Amino acid sequence: MSKLFSKQIKYISLMILVLGTFIIISNSNYHIPGNQEGYQPDQPIKFSHQLHAGDLQVSCIYCHYGAEKSRHAGIPAMSICMNCHKYVTASSDKVNLEELAAKEEKRKIKPVYSPEILKIYSALALDKQLKETGDVKKPVEWIKIHNLPDHVFFSHKAHNLAGVNCGDCHGQIETMDKIKQVADLSMGWCLKCHRKSAVENSSAPGRTKLLLNCSTCHY
Repeated sequence: MSKLFSKQIKYISLMILVLGTFIIISNSNYHIPGNQEGYQPDQPIKFSHQLHAGDLQVSCIYCHYGAEKSRHAGIPAMSICMNCHKYVTASSDKVNLEELAAKEEKRKIKPVYSPEILKIYSALALDKQLKETGDVKKPVEWIKIHNLPDHVFFSHKAHNLAGVNCGDCHGQIETMDKIKQVADLSMGWCLKCHRKSAVENSSAPGRTKLLLNCSTCHY
């Protein structure tokens, strides 16, 4: 009887330990190796998607034009930024403040420059008047946030053509002042979407087979 009771105590203790560990991990920032959910690094230039994609409603494709025709969405070249920022040098709030100050002080309006936009100019070896400084041009070393293992094949083009929205994988980018990874990008997470699409496209067996074929994503 005592041996049976002892086994029950050990079993209950083990269950409490396993359950407690699960609860602690679930409510912590711990992730299994390879899971970068919540990853939100500081970028060399504080680019706000909330401002550009949200407030100004700039299309994702305008900057990440590779998403329509390539595996990779791509990081926009500085020339894309300069399409606007050779004219826009600071936020409207800062420009308005300068206009009010100039009016009160009865002087000419001074040009206003955002420190972040000046970083773009610096990368292109340009001064505030957009004249070449003679310095060496340096690429902006953006930090990639969404990473997949080398053995996984992923194509932005394929997903774009299938009608998958950017937010389905990247979250509500238009609300993020600072980008972070919102999904774990695990195999299970991907398969959940693939299985749902397979059911929705059951009338197209060829596509359904492709969605659930291992070789579609794995070389």
